[in-house]
Amino acid sequence: MPRLLLLVLPLLCKCAFADPPQAELLRRFDAPEAVQAVAVDETSFYAIANCTIARYDKQTGDKLGAWRSTEDVPLKHLNSGVVIDGKLYCAHSNFPEYPNTSSVEIFDAGSLEHLGNHSFGIYEGSLTLVDRHEGAWWCVFAHYSTHVNDDPHAKSHAYTSLVKFDDQWRRLEGWVFPREVLDRFDPHSCSGGSWDPNGVFYATGHDRGELYKLKLPRSGCKLRLVETISLPIKGQGIALDRNEPGVVYGIDRSKQQVIVSRLPE
Repeated sequence: MPRLLLLVLPLLCKCAFADPPQAELLRRFDAPEAVQAVAVDETSFYAIANCTIARYDKQTGDKLGAWRSTEDVPLKHLNSGVVIDGKLYCAHSNFPEYPNTSSVEIFDAGSLEHLGNHSFGIYEGSLTLVDRHEGAWWCVFAHYSTHVNDDPHAKSHAYTSLVKFDDQWRRLEGWVFPREVLDRFDPHSCSGGSWDPNGVFYATGHDRGELYKLKLPRSGCKLRLVETISLPIKGQGIALDRNEPGVVYGIDRSKQQVIVSRLPE
């Protein structure tokens, strides 16, 4: 490879994070449960904490209902969620315990009654997000360094993967994240993500107010970074509003707020 190109390539990678385009802040809602993630549907948004979910009116921010972990449903670490056909699907794991175990927990979106789950048991890491796109389920299984995980044999965040499943939860394909995005995740991992109808996967890390616009590669197994967008959030789980294209919901866990923004065109 020519020496000039070797010098230019690192600069091109940095450009994805130098003065990224800004999302437009639309609204902020106070929500004590806005600790892990937020999901959204036509009328409501759902603030998600480790053991609690609360439903809020999308326009007024009024609290409409809540669910809390019980002895019968002892969930301890809920993550990102998505609403599909009246059901709220939430990623769940036993983080920071080990070995990693994961499940998808299913709730009625209106009543927040727990309806059931799909258990992965010990699989590819800690499940942090679940989404539905083009007739398939998509999940991210995260890995964390020993700095943030109890497991003395923890793998680095570079082992984090996006996995595609069929309707019977049979693995179809898998991808890893590009180095320039992994460097922004460090020492944590991918905490949120959502597909848009155009085949763009928007991902977030644990801490930064950044949205990584990714696409599947034409070859190989590494996701391709298209653009980085600045969001007024602090990482964690996000949700694209499929009833209002271009609008994304996120959280600021330090302020316990749900943040609504419009992506730049």
